[in-house]
Amino acid sequence: MKLNELRDNEGATHSRKRLGRGIGSGTGKTGGRGVKGQKSRSGVAIKGFEGGQMPLYRRLPKRGFKNIFSKNFNEVPVSRIQAAIDAKKLDAGQTIDGAALAKAGVIRRVKDGVRVLGNGDISAKVVLDVAGATKSAIEKIEKAGGSVKVAEKAAE
Repeated sequence: MKLNELRDNEGATHSRKRLGRGIGSGTGKTGGRGVKGQKSRSGVAIKGFEGGQMPLYRRLPKRGFKNIFSKNFNEVPVSRIQAAIDAKKLDAGQTIDGAALAKAGVIRRVKDGVRVLGNGDISAKVVLDVAGATKSAIEKIEKAGGSVKVAEKAAE
């Protein structure tokens, strides 16, 4: 295999239609658009239009809302932290925060902060600096001899 021998698979690419190039081409005159009407002309924008009938998106009731102030946290169970410490990816002697968890590969990226959940068990003595933690997670970490520092909420 050489660079000059590289080719697409058979049928992978289609040659484009050349519209409006004479009647003999098969796509001449009207160019495959049929005859007359709004859709045969340029600038058509009738996506939700139902011929004057009330469109479906307006017939259905509105429901719920999107809270623009909501935070998107990384949720990490204590068992994942313990597994990372056992695998020598996290150092239990250092303060564990979002950046340390991301570097260890426990989370992919720090979103609006890390929230620790109480799923599983932890035996390592760790110091956590996170955006939030459940009561059960704090109990388990303190029982193992560690501590949790939850970041203060922004002044409202």
